[in-house]
Amino acid sequence: MKILLTGAAGQLGQALRQQVPEGIEVVATSRSGGDGLVALDLADAEACRAAVLQHRPDWVLNGGAYTAVDKAESEPDLAMAANGGAPRAFAEALLETGGRLLQVSTDFVFNGQQGSPYRPEQARDPLGVYGRTKAAGEEAVEEVLGASGGGVILRTSWVMGPVGKNFALTMLRLHRERGASGQALGVVADQVGCPTSTATLAAACWRVITANVQEPVLHWSDAGAASWYDVAVAVGELGEELGLVERMATVNPLTTAEFPTPTERPSYSLLDCSSSRQTLGLAPTPWRQALRQLLEAST
Repeated sequence: MKILLTGAAGQLGQALRQQVPEGIEVVATSRSGGDGLVALDLADAEACRAAVLQHRPDWVLNGGAYTAVDKAESEPDLAMAANGGAPRAFAEALLETGGRLLQVSTDFVFNGQQGSPYRPEQARDPLGVYGRTKAAGEEAVEEVLGASGGGVILRTSWVMGPVGKNFALTMLRLHRERGASGQALGVVADQVGCPTSTATLAAACWRVITANVQEPVLHWSDAGAASWYDVAVAVGELGEELGLVERMATVNPLTTAEFPTPTERPSYSLLDCSSSRQTLGLAPTPWRQALRQLLEAST
């Protein structure tokens, strides 16, 4: 089986490459290429289409994306090209070649206002440019591949790994810097979701492919619920336990209003993963346990 993987240099892409199942050939791509990777710019729809026609993969695992949530507000065309245009180009090409598409998506396709976990079948209603572009990517997959069953959308939330740029590693650095000097951190406490380890997310992605899952939309995150404040405190506590932080910093809770950002974020974007976990046959990992494993792997 041949897989065309996008975003291979990113935090999820690296986790996916570490977990490649036996018997699978991966054509790994990234925007700039190099280091054994094939160059593929997701903002170039023709290049995306050409990659499918050249390699004729059994699956495209689209793990790459434009993920700069706030910057997307000032770069809407670029964000839409990568997040909306690439999935459409992959889907249209795969319709010709007969392959399937696994589109990794996000909790940001929901507005976060219902106050209960979102089920896979619920309607999209994104708030900002990033969410709208990811929703456009989902819509393209459904429009082009829905009738053939060739597309699977896997939504996730708050992705963090032991490499790259993410909230967990940023908090680890700040605990090291500010804990030693007695400075405090301020972190938003009124946005609720669930962290997702790249390790558990990669396992879910590979299960979709190896089991040839037919469900059109799946949800995957680690187990439980948390605010950004909860995660920041946990990073400090676990960092101390693991000897990664000499002394954790005090973390003060902030409201969203006290920490304004260019884009509005959903206040409650927890994903209901119960049916997807049953479909995939994978047991959930509690988010704090997954966070501990992430921090251990970051050393």
